[in-house]
Amino acid sequence: MTENQHRARVVATAKKYLGCNEKDGSHRQIIDRYNSHKPLARGYAMKYTDAWCATFVSAVGIELGLTDIMPTECGCPGMIELYKKLGRWQENDAYTPKPGDVMFYDWQDGTDYAASDNKGSPDHVGIVVSVSGGVITVIEGNKNDAVGTRAVKLNGRYIRGYGLPDYSSKSAPADKPASRGTENTAAKKKCPYAQPSKNLRYGAKGNGVKWVQWHLNQTGEKLKIDGAFGVLTKTAVLRFQRRHGLAVDGIVGPKTRVALRKAVG
Repeated sequence: MTENQHRARVVATAKKYLGCNEKDGSHRQIIDRYNSHKPLARGYAMKYTDAWCATFVSAVGIELGLTDIMPTECGCPGMIELYKKLGRWQENDAYTPKPGDVMFYDWQDGTDYAASDNKGSPDHVGIVVSVSGGVITVIEGNKNDAVGTRAVKLNGRYIRGYGLPDYSSKSAPADKPASRGTENTAAKKKCPYAQPSKNLRYGAKGNGVKWVQWHLNQTGEKLKIDGAFGVLTKTAVLRFQRRHGLAVDGIVGPKTRVALRKAVG
């Protein structure tokens, strides 16, 4: 699947929720989808009465299995921080987005917005649908308590910045199933860390995580071997699982451990 096809899928998925609202309770399917995904951001399960704009964006990524490039969060500030950690944050308000990009707002933007960079605390977020004639069309959750659209001028007022999901990584050759021999030639080193005997997931710490990070680095990743299972390690695990036809859940269980051993040789 090409980058543009991934972007089109995100836009199409966002569009199908148009009209979902709090009044008739149809927005609950979005909250439920978000809460079904683990780990929950900050361990917080969303309530139906919470503000849910970031939850909507997260739910679209969850539905499409893109949480490695569309990090899940229920709050706008936290979501921006996750994009920064992925190196996919665009601070420049004048950036011309593409469909599928994630646009953040700050309602306290000043009147000199066209000449200055808004660096305030974000209040809202949505998914870019299209850019035409200098106008950005965005789909947003929790817009007047519903999923709706908004038109914003390029470099217009209230733009806080953009999260840029790395859709190109989904169509890169490295994401296609690789032959075992290709990765076996990466290195024939002995891992200095003991293999973990239990499942490891986001938030885990210790030498077992170092074992995972070391093996992932032998397959081409460039993780810091610090024993902390954070966002970058989870993203690398998801990428590895996808290449090897494993369940793409970000959890290093028995099958993923076996595949990591075989990939390194």
